[in-house]
Amino acid sequence: MVPLSFAGHDFLVLRSGALFWPDAGALLIADLHLEKASWFARFGQMLPPYDSHATLALVEEDIAASRASSVYCLGDSFHDRFGCDRLPDRPRATLTRLTGEVDWVWITGNHDAGMIDHCGGRVVEEALLVGIVLRHEAMPGEPRPEMSGHFHPKLRVKARGRRVSRRCFVATDTKLILPAYGALTGGLDANHPAILAAVGSEASALVAISDRLLRFPIAA
Repeated sequence: MVPLSFAGHDFLVLRSGALFWPDAGALLIADLHLEKASWFARFGQMLPPYDSHATLALVEEDIAASRASSVYCLGDSFHDRFGCDRLPDRPRATLTRLTGEVDWVWITGNHDAGMIDHCGGRVVEEALLVGIVLRHEAMPGEPRPEMSGHFHPKLRVKARGRRVSRRCFVATDTKLILPAYGALTGGLDANHPAILAAVGSEASALVAISDRLLRFPIAA
C-alpha cells in the first residue's frame, strides 16, 4: 500500500486502484461495472462471463488486506441497474456474504441509477464521510472536498520508445477521481477535456508503483 494525502487526511492506495482510509476504516472503490459481460451478451457480443467473479474476488482480497469495516462503491457498481439480478450463483454468494460482513454503501452512478437493493448494502445517491463528499461524478464548483469515479482515468505516456498506459487517480487540492476498479473496464485519458472540465486545469495524474506515488501534472 502506498500513502496518499488528500484534504488533510491520510489514505493508502492499493494495487487494485482502491483507496483505504485508515481513520474511517473505509475502503473506497469506483466503477466495478459488475455483469458487464452479461449485458453485452444480451446484444450478441459474447465476452468471457467471469468479470464479476474476478472483480469481487479482488474486493474480497482488499477487504482482508486493509481490514476495512466499511466499503463505499462510488457508482457504476453494476453495468446496468438490473445487473444484480443477473449475477451467477458464485459471485452472488460472495457479494451477499461481503455486504453482510461490513457496512456496505452503494452510491449510484449513471449506469446503475435506480438500482434496487437485491444484493445487500445500502443504496444512496451520495454520501458525506468526515467532511468529504463521495459521489459518482465530480461536480464542478463543489466547494467541499470530493471523491468520485465515472471517468476511468488512465495516464498514457511514451517511455523508451513505446507507449505505456496505467490507471491513475486524478487529483487537485479539493477533488480526487478514482480509477475504475472492475475487471472489464476501459479508460479515458487523464488529460481528456471532460475530466479537466470536471476538476480544473491544475489537476495531476497520480500513479501508484510498488513503493511510492508518481505525480504527473496533466498540463505537461
